[in-house]
Amino acid sequence: MPASEPDAGGLASPPGPPVKKRRRHGCLWGCVGALVAVIAIGGVVLAIAPGDSDETTTAAPSETNEGTPQEKTREPQGERADLVSFRLDDRSQAGVTDVWVVWTVRNSSGEKSDYAWDWEAVDADGVRLTNGSQLETDVQPGQTARGEYFTTLKSVNGVKLNITGFDRTVSY
Repeated sequence: MPASEPDAGGLASPPGPPVKKRRRHGCLWGCVGALVAVIAIGGVVLAIAPGDSDETTTAAPSETNEGTPQEKTREPQGERADLVSFRLDDRSQAGVTDVWVVWTVRNSSGEKSDYAWDWEAVDADGVRLTNGSQLETDVQPGQTARGEYFTTLKSVNGVKLNITGFDRTVSY
């Protein structure tokens, strides 16, 4: 008597074990699809935001009148000159530390622009005290934008700001 037909007592034997269905290259095609998607997205990002990047470390511009006449006449080159001012502002009072970085960006290009820059604060010995990244978006041609950001610095005495990376991209 076949296993699927009930025996004389009305009971059927249990069904056999499940049969495994073989997957053919399912994981391979999934991985290839994911890789193609990552490459396509990376290509689109690089095509949309090429920007001019300056990865050298330079001292941050400030609005002080310190320095030699030669330093006063020397200006940052290219789009980096759009960062007109970047300095520390000590607002501490009554024993409460309150140090901020403040900046002014002036868009001298003919296009609405986004600005991103990395910075570090170092002491007189060159030891990094803190660092950060700032972003100013949708700055119209000829427009000036100002911003500020709280820091964890305890004092501004002997602290120097350096711009470690700067990038201007067209804003959409």
